[in-house]
Amino acid sequence: MGPLRSVVLAGGGSGGHVYPLLAFADCLRRHDPSVQITCLGTPRGLENELIPPKGYDLRLIPAHQLPRSVNMDLVRTPDRMFKAARAAGKIIDEVRADAVVGFGGYVSVPAYLAAWRREMPIVVHEVNVPPGVANRMGMKFTKHVAVGFPHQPNQAESLRDARVVGVPLRRSITGLDRAATREAARAHFGLRPDLPTVFVSGGSQGARSINLAVAGAAKELSRAGVQVLHAIGARNEPVSVPSDLPVPYVTLTYLSEMELGYAAADLMVCRGGAMTCAEVAAIGLPAVYVPYPHSNQEQKRNALPVVEAGGGLLVDDAELTPAWVEQVVVPLARDPQRLAAMGAAAAQYGRRDGDEALLDFVYEAVSR
Repeated sequence: MGPLRSVVLAGGGSGGHVYPLLAFADCLRRHDPSVQITCLGTPRGLENELIPPKGYDLRLIPAHQLPRSVNMDLVRTPDRMFKAARAAGKIIDEVRADAVVGFGGYVSVPAYLAAWRREMPIVVHEVNVPPGVANRMGMKFTKHVAVGFPHQPNQAESLRDARVVGVPLRRSITGLDRAATREAARAHFGLRPDLPTVFVSGGSQGARSINLAVAGAAKELSRAGVQVLHAIGARNEPVSVPSDLPVPYVTLTYLSEMELGYAAADLMVCRGGAMTCAEVAAIGLPAVYVPYPHSNQEQKRNALPVVEAGGGLLVDDAELTPAWVEQVVVPLARDPQRLAAMGAAAAQYGRRDGDEALLDFVYEAVSR
């Protein structure tokens, strides 16, 4: 493998794009501290909060959502895209990039266009089925397509020839030893060290249906001796939990250090986002997946292979109620043998080397 002197990473808008980008950037830096890493983003994306604190160069370009119907935005799209691609191209030329690696989000499109015009190596990393709009466009310009999960090539024609590399994950996740850090993590949140623990999170923004169902079963969970760590999410109202519960029920608005929540937990209740599925499976944490219902069902497709491997349970959002939590989650949380078997199955399905495997793939693309 030859050295990479300069790489442009494109991905933004949501954590599902930015977190794997950052994990891959860390991998690049570990292998060669001298490599120049330039990240492309937009002024309004989550990348503005996440990338600069990690010490990476973030360049902002004008990127616009691609319209899905015939309207005035569609008429304006070619001009907007030309300006965005020109801005991306100037950055690519300035840093003398050897390759562009895209993780999706609308900022990726001008990066793909600019790299294609320069006949540069382009690598697209995709975690969803069907692929996002930006990455579908990127796939028209390159054959170097990587995916995060083994089920993806079988479920989308455009991904049939993609390389399964896994999802680049933060080292704080892939290096996590849950058993060794469980007691300290529980102490950090004010949880008891000796009780079964359920970690609830609907993602950074939260999930109202999950919040209401689990909080509504707080008394039943407490009576069964099951404590709860509940990340409500930044966009959700505080949940109503009785103050006189005999065991802890800890609520947080947001948890940036998810590894602490994972370490504290015996079982997780969560959505089925690609990053969540990848992280939870990689560390062998059993989970009850509640896929987001108002979409094209990609979250259900993300979670189903882990569940089929024995690493979790799947419940429709509409079926998740306090009664369901009492009937299913409570006995599961109190069954250490079943949890251990589910955790082992999840770990066997998951992988912790997505960053390294993607780096090998990028080197291949550049060497060709």
